[in-house]
Amino acid sequence: MIKKVDASTPDHRLTVAELLGMLVADGLVEQRDADALIAESRLKRQSAHPLLVVAEQKWKSRRPPHRPLTIDELGEWLASRVDLEYIHIDPLKIDFTAVTDVMSSAYATRFGILPVEVSAGEVVVATIEPFLRDWEKEIGAIVKKRIRRVLASPADVARYLVEFYNLARSVKKAAQTGGQSGGLSSFEQLVELGRTNRQFDANDQHIVNIVDWLWQYAFEQRASDIHIEPRREMGIVRFRIDGVLHQVYQIPMSVMAAMVSRIKILGRMDLVEKRRPQDGRIKTRTADGQEAELRLSTLPTAFGEKLVMRIFDPEVLVRSFGELGFGDDELGRWRTMTENPNGIIFVTGPTGSGKTTTLYSTLKQLATTAVNVCTIEDPIEMVEPAFNQMQVQTAIDLGFAEGVRALMRQDPDIIMVGEVRDLETAEVAIQAALTGHLVLSTLHTNDAPSAVTRLLDLGVPSYLLGATVLGVMAQRLVRVLCPSCKRAAAATAEDELLWDRLVAPWKANRPTQFFHPVGCLDCRMTGYRGRIGLYEILTMSSEIKQAIGEGADLPKIRDQAYREGMKPLRIAGAMKVAAGITTLAEVFKVAPPSERS
Repeated sequence: MIKKVDASTPDHRLTVAELLGMLVADGLVEQRDADALIAESRLKRQSAHPLLVVAEQKWKSRRPPHRPLTIDELGEWLASRVDLEYIHIDPLKIDFTAVTDVMSSAYATRFGILPVEVSAGEVVVATIEPFLRDWEKEIGAIVKKRIRRVLASPADVARYLVEFYNLARSVKKAAQTGGQSGGLSSFEQLVELGRTNRQFDANDQHIVNIVDWLWQYAFEQRASDIHIEPRREMGIVRFRIDGVLHQVYQIPMSVMAAMVSRIKILGRMDLVEKRRPQDGRIKTRTADGQEAELRLSTLPTAFGEKLVMRIFDPEVLVRSFGELGFGDDELGRWRTMTENPNGIIFVTGPTGSGKTTTLYSTLKQLATTAVNVCTIEDPIEMVEPAFNQMQVQTAIDLGFAEGVRALMRQDPDIIMVGEVRDLETAEVAIQAALTGHLVLSTLHTNDAPSAVTRLLDLGVPSYLLGATVLGVMAQRLVRVLCPSCKRAAAATAEDELLWDRLVAPWKANRPTQFFHPVGCLDCRMTGYRGRIGLYEILTMSSEIKQAIGEGADLPKIRDQAYREGMKPLRIAGAMKVAAGITTLAEVFKVAPPSERS
């Protein structure tokens, strides 16, 4: 018999015996296993929540498809049994200040509940006790709103109950300490400052707690960037996850200004200077002890300093080319180019397309004890002990061209130039390649063949391109379908139409089924988890060199590359779609149209 929670159900806390009884009745657990665990829990006088006690057994369901009885699996099953919704608490979607105003931390702890959403007429409260409802009328009468209960993992409620209330307390205390003052970068904040002389101490413990929380959440959520943005009334915190920005939190302007000051101090930046953009760097550790680097960049705006922190995960340096998204053909072409003792290789694509990750991963594999790898970057993205890295310093006239000239006197084998932006840099990079060095660099073009015409437009002679350039690789990043929830379906008319548009004017067999995003707890209900690369590799053959020397235009160079086996970015994306790795929409979003005469 399915147990429903209604007015006739007496209030009580869930017990291990009661939970196991329901699991046995539903055919999920063997009776003998349940009896053994009940006896063990009575002997040990278990204080842990029954769901956690059962989840720790790592049992598999007796019912097909025999899924492991994890805490979330048990939670979803129990929620359906007691007619409640089961949620996974996502800290990125919760307004901590609003939900913690509903009830005190002590009251929430007492009943095992946690507010997770507050709207105009409703408060959503997560509970770990489906049969305990004494608090519902009390809270409803106080907030004068409808209370909607949902079930959540006991581990999540215990963790976030502490973190949410601590964070909200820190923000409120900091706001009280700092008054309403904001930054000193705009006229509006200067007027506000005249009303109160109280300012923040960036080393205040409340500010320290908020900044620590911000970093830990960013690491946990796999964010690549943290944005702290001033607005007229509030500061906004956003995370970029898998290439998409998500708003995390709104904070008082005074608190935001102190957070920026705290981070600037840690990044050894000029705390007083708020009129000019600044760069900095911080090295810290994640909760599991892994090192992580943050590259800081400030920008003066109308309402104060905007701060962006780019997070660099050292793990990217140990990823294989397969994990980066290289197919067998693409990897073969790339290795053929990078195994040359001299010449120049370009990686091209827009900002955020993964060029730096590709170059670092390649250099990491090339940087043996027998070679000297030197880089000139602006700025240094990730500090790697195997390289000799130098940063561009425009204030002292140390640009890319000057850096390469200096590196040439350092007995290098491999040189990485952060970016070719002008003729002078292109000339010294090509000169380095001519004198027996392997040079890797980046350009900003839409596809690989366009890099050739870009260099010609800069003023590089065609004969030098033919003599030094080994090849060009264009790349993009697409989101990967979450392996836990992606769903295959037979190709619809719309799928077929999009596929034909994607591969035109190429011939590519249409798959019989396409995978679609669904959304689950693993991917935070987005349907995607992580990103992977699409690659278009042009190798500089004798025919292409001849065409460049004869002044061939871009379409002719592109067609010759296609005849020699270069696959355009959209075809690389189509192969990922056919393999069930990503979706047609993702490829259309990032890959330029394939042009073929």
